[in-house]
Amino acid sequence: MAKTALYDIADKNLQGALASFLQSLLADDNISAVMVPMRQSGNDTVMQTLVTDPEQLSAADPFSPAFPMNAARLVSRLTKRSPGETVATVLRPCEIRAHIELVKLKQGQVDDIIIIGIDCPGTLQNNDFRKLAGKDPESTTDRFLTAALDGKTQFDEAVELPPACKICTHPVPEGADIGIGIFGMDIKKQFLLSAGTEKGEGLLDRLGLNVQEPPDGREEAVGSIVSAREASQGEVFAAVHEKTDTPEKLAEYLSGCINCYNCRVACPVCYCRECVFVTDVFDHDPFQYLRWAKRRGKIRMPTDTVFYHLTRMAHMTTACVGCGQCSNACPNDIPLAELFSMTASHTQNAFDYEAGRSLEEDPPLAVFREDEFAEVVEIKH
Repeated sequence: MAKTALYDIADKNLQGALASFLQSLLADDNISAVMVPMRQSGNDTVMQTLVTDPEQLSAADPFSPAFPMNAARLVSRLTKRSPGETVATVLRPCEIRAHIELVKLKQGQVDDIIIIGIDCPGTLQNNDFRKLAGKDPESTTDRFLTAALDGKTQFDEAVELPPACKICTHPVPEGADIGIGIFGMDIKKQFLLSAGTEKGEGLLDRLGLNVQEPPDGREEAVGSIVSAREASQGEVFAAVHEKTDTPEKLAEYLSGCINCYNCRVACPVCYCRECVFVTDVFDHDPFQYLRWAKRRGKIRMPTDTVFYHLTRMAHMTTACVGCGQCSNACPNDIPLAELFSMTASHTQNAFDYEAGRSLEEDPPLAVFREDEFAEVVEIKH
């Protein structure tokens, strides 16, 4: 069993206790900086921030429902080459899983970071977070957590969890060196710290925290969340399949696409330095558009939108972690996360693979397995 400890919360102030814990990380001789979501001064924005001054951590807000980007992209920047010092990074489960995929794709490494994972009750899309925060920015996280930990997915008349979070079956930080647990906890009194690796166990020992067992209700609380999300996932996937099971339906589903490529930019595992869709390959000559229009009687502009999404699915559904940033970034609110999550589920199941599950698993199509898809290739033994 993983080594666990309980961290006391003074004055029912979860934010203050988290800041104190993060400050203790900076006091560790082996850690030079902490990257954590922080409230930005002068507004209600919460962004990942690289901190070296412990006093600055008073504004840390790791459980904020703000999720403007998947931070695996930032961890990739910090670790694509060794920084020479160790950084502690506070990440959600989908960010950890995306980072694991990027490491396997040679876009980062794990040697110079300590991953501090958090239980994730969900996040809000950018516009919804601003709506919720606008009423009382200082209490946004507390209001969100109180409702979310009570099982609610609706936080205001017009604010609710996005589908990506409602169907995410990975609410706890698998693969973290240390996990911060709030499910099944009284977050006015304590949160759980659990070491998931030898690196994490060493850190817990250096912090001098007393080893204690998790509360009895934690496993049940996590299981209940996963069960509810699995049920939602089945319903969502069935609905998306019904809407996209023919080329005509898929084209209608994606009809709002304007080729802005925001989904590609926001996707943490879309890592190509140059995308084929921003090269001359799809820079068609004017006469070509007219030729297509004459042949068919009409063509939708811009062209190549469905082909673009099909290409993205072919390239990255084996690595998709279902974080929902594709939908979050879409200016026309196309429900891309549901489509990509459904497709990724089928693709990964076919390869008996789960994105972000383990650094030890080779990505599909990266290695040859003689016994793979024998019914297709008809290899005889």
